[in-house]
Amino acid sequence: MTAATSLDLTGRVALVTGASAGLGRQSARVLARHGAKVVAVARRAEPLADLASSAPDAIHALTCDLADRSALEGLAAQASEIFGPPDILVHAAGINTREPADELTSEGWDVTLDLNLRAPFFLSQACVPAMKKQGWGRIVTFASLQSYRAFPGGLSYGASKGGIAQMTRAMAQAWSADGINANAIGPGFFRTELTEAVFADPERAARNAAQTCIGRNGEPEDIDGPLLFLCSDLSAYVTGQVMMVDGGFTAK
Repeated sequence: MTAATSLDLTGRVALVTGASAGLGRQSARVLARHGAKVVAVARRAEPLADLASSAPDAIHALTCDLADRSALEGLAAQASEIFGPPDILVHAAGINTREPADELTSEGWDVTLDLNLRAPFFLSQACVPAMKKQGWGRIVTFASLQSYRAFPGGLSYGASKGGIAQMTRAMAQAWSADGINANAIGPGFFRTELTEAVFADPERAARNAAQTCIGRNGEPEDIDGPLLFLCSDLSAYVTGQVMMVDGGFTAK
């Protein structure tokens, strides 16, 4: 067997959720730059259309509220009509209601678990048959620092992201023998819509940066290399793993 040596994704079709902003948007852009055809999925049409207009031959916008169970049904088939069946899935859509444990509502719990945990599994499940048919697939889900650590106001979010870590291992066990590798990326503190509350407090942001081994918070481009690796042939023998891209935050 000849080892893969390239991050070229030409000929691959990627479906990226949460692509209207943050790390989902960055993921869609970097996959397209490296040759993939990208179906960018999110709830908000305007920023999604703006993303697609930046690379009209490579990125197609598809609006969907992934927390809506009825809207989720048929998404894989709808996406397959654009460039063909996706063989790369990047699950970046997420929500953090930041409700304190004593005030956590069933509504907050449900929307968090539906979007952060239920949607990536059932969307993956719907795409797996086509991946099995060609004997190749890559599933990358966004985990979190809270997959392993508890933060204030993060009970439902932490439960969902802890679930992502175990779901990733379980999907790898279920599907990797068919050539479908499932992994996760655990970002540290990156400036995104989801972390606005953190970066709005400069002292808090500085404390988080100091907690890393590298000494700074993440920039969107810091996700590019790990994501490309996990979506390419270079990761052929890597599955069931959570790769922490956190500047060493969890190492200290």
